[in-house]
Amino acid sequence: MRRPIARALTGALGLIAAGAGPLATAPPAAADSVVVGGQPTRITEAPWVVALSSRDRFGGTRAGQFCGGVVVAPTKVLTAAHCLGREVLGGEPWQLSDFTVIAGRTSLRGRGGQEVRVSGTWVNPAYDRRTNSGDLAVLTLAKALPESYVIEVARPDDAALSPGTAAAVYGWGDTTGKGTYAMSLRSARVRVLPDEACERAYQSGSGAAYRGDTMLCAGDPEGGRDACQGDSGGPLVAGGRLIGLVSWGSGCGQPENPGVYTRVPTVLPSRI
Repeated sequence: MRRPIARALTGALGLIAAGAGPLATAPPAAADSVVVGGQPTRITEAPWVVALSSRDRFGGTRAGQFCGGVVVAPTKVLTAAHCLGREVLGGEPWQLSDFTVIAGRTSLRGRGGQEVRVSGTWVNPAYDRRTNSGDLAVLTLAKALPESYVIEVARPDDAALSPGTAAAVYGWGDTTGKGTYAMSLRSARVRVLPDEACERAYQSGSGAAYRGDTMLCAGDPEGGRDACQGDSGGPLVAGGRLIGLVSWGSGCGQPENPGVYTRVPTVLPSRI
């Protein structure tokens, strides 16, 4: 089994220099578009999805996009903690002079929407880089986004977290599992899976391992639909509520290796 990887690293670090290849190449995955096995989605259908951007760090080809995020309050965006790590940013978040979120824009090359500066960051102090447990961070924006961009966070006892629930994952990440990145927003339909599915795929060892108390398992039992590199921090939504953030996994769209998401209702502090 391939070592599980956080799903920002290939997409982010592979864009630092023009023509640079990704750090790790995922095996081929069945896909007809993006997020692997997904479909084009207009931002008006999911206004709470944002792209994290730094052109200084990642270049202008994809408007500096390196991770995803989700608006949970007019000045608050959730993303994956590993998106703010030194391995991705090359330093601390505050050292990125042009760290922004791109909101209200379907295409990274398009016009419209807003680019709002990130004025503060909070990384979950319980985040464990070794196991990926608690993979959540909160960005504070310098300017408020419209209330219509905000999505409700599910409660810990929400039925939307139950195995079998239909869900959707959103992002601008890898389209094929082979380093082909999207310019326009995509979504993929998946299902919440029993914890046992990810426990089997990601057994305890020296590295990342699935923990049902802080993680959520989701994917397609037959494979072909999944988040992938570059989608980290993007939302997993069920019943119109946020239930997860793209965190990590092994490969993309493989039936035996479902996607692992941060269990937002459990990990998110009551006050942000």
